[in-house]
Amino acid sequence: MPTGRGLWYVSKGVVALRPVDVPPRDDARLLIRALFSGVSRGTERLVMNGLVPPSEHARMRCPHQAGDFPFPVQYGYALVGLVEEGPADRMGQAVFVLHPHQDRICVSPSEARPLPAGLPPRRAVLAANMETALNVVWDAGIAPGDNVLVVGGGVVGLLVAGVAARIPGTRVTVADVDPSRSAIAAHLGATFVLPDQAPGEQDVVIHASASEDGLRLALACAGAEATVVEASWFGSATVGLPLGEAFHSRRLRLISSQVGAVPADRRVRWTNARRLDTALALLGDAAFDELITGEIAFADAPARLPTALAAGSDGLMTVLTYA
Repeated sequence: MPTGRGLWYVSKGVVALRPVDVPPRDDARLLIRALFSGVSRGTERLVMNGLVPPSEHARMRCPHQAGDFPFPVQYGYALVGLVEEGPADRMGQAVFVLHPHQDRICVSPSEARPLPAGLPPRRAVLAANMETALNVVWDAGIAPGDNVLVVGGGVVGLLVAGVAARIPGTRVTVADVDPSRSAIAAHLGATFVLPDQAPGEQDVVIHASASEDGLRLALACAGAEATVVEASWFGSATVGLPLGEAFHSRRLRLISSQVGAVPADRRVRWTNARRLDTALALLGDAAFDELITGEIAFADAPARLPTALAAGSDGLMTVLTYA
């Protein structure tokens, strides 16, 4: 059986590369050599620190995950590689796979989604996050002409802003504490403000800051009978909210959005594969390259990834590169 190397979270704040068995390729599988994989900062920070709640251990499993929460566990879900062995029509094809960080993998052909023509493999690592953003936009019901506020200018928040800004007539604002996100927001078609400048009376508010203050701001900026979508995941943390005051009299609607399932009103027609292919297609805009702000060689991940995932660390998407 061929072997590869996989990235494991082995204890709180500790990352290691370990040999992994790669299932032998047969007529039903493709052998893929990794080029890049994206580190989902919010989720993998929780995984690295052992903060996935026991109630969510089963639901949080990613495709091809090895090990169990809290530790040791092999995690990740944004790998891009080249098909090295498979049918003639797929040889050399660049593909995206929902798979943990690993240098060689073997998966079924249906799991390896071909990249659209012209999409750079490095940018394609954003596809899993773009799936999340697409689900958020669907759950929010954003319509032409809406005033949309996104609280939190991380990867998911900025992807949501970029998709929402492409809906005709929308006016999209991103509120974040980091003014360096201003230029990126502008390139995606959104206005940037600091939290104390966030506009009120919004038709739709998306919360993506994973902070209690951010969610409070989202509620405060929603207009009467507006929808507030919680796109962050707090793990095992408890959040206090002002659900008294004017929350009821303004008839606000607070809903969650999570990528594990296509929204109910689309589930009959939309498969996860169709959603992923759509996410890849939406990444055709080169402006999304600005969301990738750091690279770490796969071999250096044990030493450098804990710093990249530390609370308060700078940057947006970190990409692991494979020689």
